[in-house]
Amino acid sequence: MSNRVYKMIEIVGTSTKSWEDAAKFAVETASKTLKDLRIAEVLSQDIKIEGKEVMFRTRLRLSFKYHD
Repeated sequence: MSNRVYKMIEIVGTSTKSWEDAAKFAVETASKTLKDLRIAEVLSQDIKIEGKEVMFRTRLRLSFKYHD
């Protein structure tokens, strides 16, 4: 097994349905441009309320393999 390096970033996904959908959308979107995603850790969840509109937000720490 060789040595590896992983980079970590924070991302926020949003959804009008649920925190789970917000997290899934964030990971799916990130996977379009980042290679070798490894771990997504939920850091926080909140709800943004604007009048009658509710937006679920999930903040994630995402790790992916670092490539030279």
